[in-house]
Amino acid sequence: MDDTDWLAQQFEQHRSHLRGVAFRMLGSRAEAEDAVQEAWLRLSRSGAGEIDNLAAWLTTVVARVSLDMLRSRSSRREDPNVEHRRDSLAFSDEGDPEHEAMVTDSLGPALLVVLGLLAPAERLAFVMHDMFAVPFEEIGSILGRSPNAAKQLASRARQRVRGSALNPAANVTRQREVVDAFLLASRNGNFDALVSILHPDVVLQADAAGVQMGAATQLIGSAAVAGTFSGRALAAQPALVDGAAAIVWAPGGQPKAVWEVTISNDQIVHMYMIAAPETLDELDLVIPDN
Repeated sequence: MDDTDWLAQQFEQHRSHLRGVAFRMLGSRAEAEDAVQEAWLRLSRSGAGEIDNLAAWLTTVVARVSLDMLRSRSSRREDPNVEHRRDSLAFSDEGDPEHEAMVTDSLGPALLVVLGLLAPAERLAFVMHDMFAVPFEEIGSILGRSPNAAKQLASRARQRVRGSALNPAANVTRQREVVDAFLLASRNGNFDALVSILHPDVVLQADAAGVQMGAATQLIGSAAVAGTFSGRALAAQPALVDGAAAIVWAPGGQPKAVWEVTISNDQIVHMYMIAAPETLDELDLVIPDN
């Protein structure tokens, strides 16, 4: 095996991960493949001899390529939702050898539309940190900003993803009502009520620590997510994370897991379970008295 074949073999081991990063950044299957191909071209030109962490290097390259593509898209004032809808249809094409991988990596139409509202830098900070646990130091390097600025971008993106309204207080009140209804239905094992509160394309994700606790890496669809929570959440309680409604499990007052919740039109469109202690420590978490 020559050096080129060896390098191609190493790249293929990371292709699925890179595709997931690019798709979450771009929301477009075709553009995600273009970004991954560009990463391969850059790797083949540079070689891997002086790269200490190939996975991290490739992730950074794909993130930068995706950021450039998002900025180019914004400058052309394209409507990303058109591409989102076209790509969501492409996932159902039978006979596509990459169908299963792309379905696994997909976010669901609801969240894709919401992510499409973010500015490129906000989207990169949100996706890379909240979905892939990339440290803010690395995100800041990609964006050419300080780690604190990257953290602020991610926080602002979370608020935008959750659909912050012009009247934040009223919006949070309504978010809390939706979360309260979700927790009540969960505790009572009311499957139908849970399904009604969840968007049909809702996405439930968990960080690596959450997966170690037994959570699924990703579930898509109201029935699947309702099945996970029905009859559970007995010890969970409502909370605020970065000023938005969320769910926390805090035995003895010590947070062990937080579910960030994205709500649109009074339905939950995305839930993200955070269990990594270092990430929990970074959250602006408030647990109300009642």
